[in-house]
Amino acid sequence: DPQIFTNYSLLYSPLHIIKMVTPCDVPVGVITGDNVVKLLQHAKDNGYAIPAFNCTSSSTCNAVLEAAAKHNSPVIIQASNGGAQFQIGKSIKDKNACAIGSVAMAMHVRTVAPLYGVPVILHSDHCAKKLLPWFDGMLEADETYFAQYGEPLFSSHMLDLSEEPDEENIAICVEYFKKMAPMKIWLEMEIGITGGEEDGVNNEDVDPEKLYTSPEQVYSVYEALSPIGNMFSIAAAFGNVHGVYKPGNVTLQPERLLNHQAYTKEQISSSEDKPIFLVMHGGSGSTDDEIATAVSAGVVKMNVD
Repeated sequence: DPQIFTNYSLLYSPLHIIKMVTPCDVPVGVITGDNVVKLLQHAKDNGYAIPAFNCTSSSTCNAVLEAAAKHNSPVIIQASNGGAQFQIGKSIKDKNACAIGSVAMAMHVRTVAPLYGVPVILHSDHCAKKLLPWFDGMLEADETYFAQYGEPLFSSHMLDLSEEPDEENIAICVEYFKKMAPMKIWLEMEIGITGGEEDGVNNEDVDPEKLYTSPEQVYSVYEALSPIGNMFSIAAAFGNVHGVYKPGNVTLQPERLLNHQAYTKEQISSSEDKPIFLVMHGGSGSTDDEIATAVSAGVVKMNVD
């Protein structure tokens, strides 16, 4: 979808205007550590978001990589808990099946991604509290890979503890970020609730007001994580809904993201107008203008579904 893909040298604007963007100097294939920071900072500085796709097989991984190559675009390939189970085979009942399926996907992507000639961020998607054993299994694989190759297997992981009270959500994120930081693994976290349903987390009947994260909530995350490191992003809810919808069926308020940036900038006396890396979930059903507003507010990653 040309609305989502962003060309390395020709950025496709949501307003259908082509503008030149200086390519980011990162390697092709799976990138980790400082190269992830460099690419996401480049996206924020140049006003584009990198598309993220959940993949359930080697074939879907290859399809995403082929599309990225055709558009000369960096891309994010994600493993979800349910998708990882499908990857290994739904008949496998081993307690570590989802972690093993995620690792299998990661190894496939690492093997083939350099052939497609684009940078790839290898990510794991929503991990609710009940799925933390899956997260632990992937971190164990990261540690093993790091010990052998000096970099983690995955580029980044997401913790989605938005169902929990904010204090518990942030405390668990701090605990895991301390484990991830020495390996330079990027952490994505969610505060506020994304509507709809994904990986068994059903927010279809949630109070609509809870679909909008406050600036104070976002800053509380920044305040807790920034002393550990700068490799984190925040999925702040602004009316997002998981699922597939036509434009106009979802009510988004992406302008709220600008308020989050302004509030944190003021609190930390930052010289940067957009000190936070933001993520957009529930991308389908969004209009061109809504995407453009979100990206202009510092969204650097957009989940397409």
